[in-house]
Amino acid sequence: MSTRYPFTAVVGMDDLRLALLLNAVSPAVGGVLVRGEKGTAKSTAVRALADLLPEVAVVPGCRFSCDPAAPDAQCPDGPHESGPGGLRAARMVELPVGASEDRLVGALDIERALGEGVKAFEPGLLADAHRGILYVDEVNLLHDHLIDLLLDAAAMGSSYVEREGVSVRHAARFLLVGTMNPEEGELRPQLLDRFGLTVEVAASREPGQRVEVVRRRLAHDDDPAGFAARWAEDESALRQRIVAARELLPSVVLGDAVLLQIAATCAAFEVDGMRADIVMARTATALAAWAGRTEVTSDDVRQAALLALPHRRRRNPFDAPGLDQDKLDETLEQFQGDESGEGAEGDDDPDPGPEGPGGGGGGGVPPQGDSPESPADAPEPSASPDTSEAPEPPAAPAPSGPGERAAVKAAEPFRTKMLSVPGLGQGAAGRRSRARTDHGRTTGSRRPQGALTKLHLTATVQAAAPHQRARGRSGRGLVVRRDDLRQATREGREGNLVLFVVDASGSMAARQRMSAVKGAVLSLLLDAYQRRDKVGLVTFRGKDAELALPPTSSVDAAAARLETLPTGGRTPLAAGLLKAHDVLRVERLRDPSRRPLLVVVTDGRATGGPEPVALAGRAARLHAADGTASVVVDCESGMVRLGLAGELARELGGSAVTLDELRADSIAGLVKDVQGTSRRAA
Repeated sequence: MSTRYPFTAVVGMDDLRLALLLNAVSPAVGGVLVRGEKGTAKSTAVRALADLLPEVAVVPGCRFSCDPAAPDAQCPDGPHESGPGGLRAARMVELPVGASEDRLVGALDIERALGEGVKAFEPGLLADAHRGILYVDEVNLLHDHLIDLLLDAAAMGSSYVEREGVSVRHAARFLLVGTMNPEEGELRPQLLDRFGLTVEVAASREPGQRVEVVRRRLAHDDDPAGFAARWAEDESALRQRIVAARELLPSVVLGDAVLLQIAATCAAFEVDGMRADIVMARTATALAAWAGRTEVTSDDVRQAALLALPHRRRRNPFDAPGLDQDKLDETLEQFQGDESGEGAEGDDDPDPGPEGPGGGGGGGVPPQGDSPESPADAPEPSASPDTSEAPEPPAAPAPSGPGERAAVKAAEPFRTKMLSVPGLGQGAAGRRSRARTDHGRTTGSRRPQGALTKLHLTATVQAAAPHQRARGRSGRGLVVRRDDLRQATREGREGNLVLFVVDASGSMAARQRMSAVKGAVLSLLLDAYQRRDKVGLVTFRGKDAELALPPTSSVDAAAARLETLPTGGRTPLAAGLLKAHDVLRVERLRDPSRRPLLVVVTDGRATGGPEPVALAGRAARLHAADGTASVVVDCESGMVRLGLAGELARELGGSAVTLDELRADSIAGLVKDVQGTSRRAA
């Protein structure tokens, strides 16, 4: 077994370490979502936490880790009698992105359930993680239905498995930790809200701290056991502090004045629902216990707000998560009262209380430990990064030729009509086009290929019924064999690859017109986010086309590229279509099951080079020959219209829609299904 990197040896990342430790003290806080760029030791810190958790007492032989002091009355392996149990280390269970529903929640043996009436249940990862840590790397790439199951179990502390009227329930209380790189796509706001705390991590820009990170990593890789031994004392001290904070937690008092500050803060930042208030209260209580105090202070409330509110302020994928700290301080000061609960005006410097085990009043940051490897010139840790300012968008490219103009701001986005790919696909689960999926309405049955996951009960009974006499059926039960089982086939929705090809040439350069075009593309991006699509962005202007954004799940990255897009120059329409053809060719090799939808945003004009119109027509026919579903968003305006966008749509084998028709509330038509030249077989 490999030696994990010690938690106390992690350099910097004070907020991440504090959030993880608070959940170790009080799992009721609701877990941690860690957002950050690649290579920032997110996974290293999470895995290191497992070694700090105290051992758990379990009932011998119980697959669901029941506590011998209070065994679960509904445990599938029960009933258990109270008594002494064995000790084992707290587990850290990792949920792979490609896991199935049965792997997560467990599976029933349907054959035995129907034929014998026996609940033969194979536990899943939720059962393995009970009373430990469940870690989901790249949680933003996990299928939505798995995230829903995961967060429901985390919120209720139980997992339910239902299969055709046969149900099993078991306890599933764990510390949930998810990590994600926002560049690969965002979680929906509803799912963000289900995580108790969130932290942003980034690589330090301090040279001394970066040197220390490299030094410790190399030392660990050269001699993992020796490196861990050097930090064993610090690890033991931190483990004891977690135990002491857990024991103190029930004695912590949350006064009325502090509760008023929590409620006022959540109201001031207009967070939805009441989950934020509850999480803040639990976090502030855990902070007090971590600091060794039995009373929650305003400092605890402030730290809890910085950890629990930023992700709940996000309303759509184009909002930057963050919290205005000046507004936070004003709100806390306005509702500052006597923290003993009397509600009177208190002084500005409340008594922080006694120092807790391991030091530090206030919210506190976990100690690094005294070590010869500690950087002498490391900067002082901050309580939380200042996320009140949104990150600056990338600088707009300078105009590359005569007549080009700088970027203009997009118009207000609107709700668009749904554009879908015809036929029946088999791509990743989403909400755009029809597809064969594991979830959705039942359309038929088939023999199972591999493990049975969704039983078609009627088809199974029909297959078994003719053989009952030959099988010697004597009672009321149905004699079912493996060959009788039928898998339900279901139809749902898939996510597509939506590739935008945007005309940024001089014919689009009028400021008001380009603003409207950007607003339309922004609206389509928002629609793609809601329908769980991948998106890409190709732009063309001047002499050539460029891939402004390779296909990604991060629609906010596409919006940022769009915002900085300048306009002007000639209209190399053929170059834009050829670039899109190359991108789709590569993506078909990478992900053949994800069907593409080409969205060309242009007025249809083509200029520059010899025979630009004929070249554009030939490029469009390449997409038609590949059977690519396409739609042209006609941006032509004015009294005189040439209808060039409509002609381009005919060459593509798709359809055209004007900016006005694109709006969902337009009276120009209902939902437009994109027509491709060769439809996929249903």
